Amino acid sequence: MTVPKFLMAENTDFPEAIYIVHTEFPRFIINLENDEIEWYEDFNQQDEEELLSETENCIKMATEFYDREIARYEE
Repeated sequence: MTVPKFLMAENTDFPEAIYIVHTEFPRFIINLENDEIEWYEDFNQQDEEELLSETENCIKMATEFYDREIARYEE
């Protein structure tokens, strides 16, 4: 099965939350409501330094994906 790089998710228990799932390394879920990120990788200290610099890029990519998807729904 081919899985897209990004997936949108929602949950009625958290009606204000908009989740974007990043399925490739580094795997994570971001809540666009508050930019909280849950990482699904184990990182060592060296990885964490690189991760910190990459976090901003991850948020940007997830937000761009969300904006693109919403724009397609509105067409």
